[in-house]
Amino acid sequence: MSSPGRPPVRSRPGRRGRFGAITASALLAVVVAVAAVRFATRPAPARTADGTLTVATWNMCGVRQWNCSATGGAAAKNTALRRLVTADGARVLLLQEACSGDLEAARRSLGRSWRLAFQPYSLRDRTGRTTAVRCTGDGRGTAGFAVLSAHPLTAVRVVPSPQPVAGLRRGILCATVAVLDVRVCAAHLTLPGGDAAHPNWEYRDDQLKALVAAVPERRTVFGGDFNLAPPDAHDPAAWVWPGAAFHVYRECDQDASSQPRNTHASGHKLDYLFTALPRVSCAVRDTGVSDHRALLLKVRTG
Repeated sequence: MSSPGRPPVRSRPGRRGRFGAITASALLAVVVAVAAVRFATRPAPARTADGTLTVATWNMCGVRQWNCSATGGAAAKNTALRRLVTADGARVLLLQEACSGDLEAARRSLGRSWRLAFQPYSLRDRTGRTTAVRCTGDGRGTAGFAVLSAHPLTAVRVVPSPQPVAGLRRGILCATVAVLDVRVCAAHLTLPGGDAAHPNWEYRDDQLKALVAAVPERRTVFGGDFNLAPPDAHDPAAWVWPGAAFHVYRECDQDASSQPRNTHASGHKLDYLFTALPRVSCAVRDTGVSDHRALLLKVRTG
């Protein structure tokens, strides 16, 4: 992991196809890092009615001052979030660019069993002063990312990851859905040029390494808004991806017979869900109230 006080160490770029190969040494290094954090003993997982779990990731574009003023208000986003639960069956939602007040209102509307783990963004200036980002509008609270779950969450923690010296600090938030023995992690990675003090520094490679190292190899679903296109031989940023992302784990839309579906209004795929559990289905939903589409992954947990 690179120190925020110096440029992150860059990997040597290599040729890779879409969701393609990476050097054996790089893959081994990531797998060793993952193996170091395995949970020693696991209880037998409980079974849901059909032995599956649907996880969604969605950048809600809820922070109006971040070019989101034309994407609908809090009530519309709450309705869209509830639709992911009621119509699409999501039982865990990894959410980015959300407002704490909005999410608390959504949690209450979904019922007493729902739990929320929320982590605010912070904005750091060149002097080192850090402030929270407030959502515009009465009672909407602070901007951040979250895990919203129909089941109790345990072992909630923020995963340390390199963040800009000066700029918006996003991050990684993990929790365990204990009843299913599934570890989930929500991540929001730094945009290129996101460090005002060092605009040429790349953070996403080390952030992804921190994310992969924080999850168990088998019983996990992790993802979020990575601000990164899928690996492609012609993409100069393809080296940012760790090999384990598409080898130890499989992405929701990872299929050799088709191209990954875009999840952003720009026409690019920026949102991801990875797992080593058996995948049942993958869906992309246009909520109509964000510049990001929601991505939904159903996995077998029994």
